Amino acid sequence: MITFKNIQYNCSMELTLDLIGGKWKSLILWHLGDNALRFSELKKSLPKITQKMLTQQLRELEASGLVNRHIYTQIPPKVEYSLTPDGKSLLPVLETLCQWGLNYANTMEPMDEKNVK
Repeated sequence: MITFKNIQYNCSMELTLDLIGGKWKSLILWHLGDNALRFSELKKSLPKITQKMLTQQLRELEASGLVNRHIYTQIPPKVEYSLTPDGKSLLPVLETLCQWGLNYANTMEPMDEKNVK
């Protein structure tokens, strides 16, 4: 049993997937990489995500300590998102997942339309 932020997890994989799982969190982390990006830049790099979902996912990543939100005091206001050291530590893991996906796609037999139902 692992307890993190008053939540009990049965194993470390459950905690990990809670932090970075789902459709968008890993992609957000991947796109931030070593670059600080503004909300609109992130939105452009993830065209299928809604503004509401991007906001929610960024807040969760920020709350978990994986993403920084830096507000510049200027007019108009400017906000940038970047990875924390813990967020950056996930980049090799995400790179491995990315490479696995490429390898998997290259080893699968192409499916013609007759096989797809």
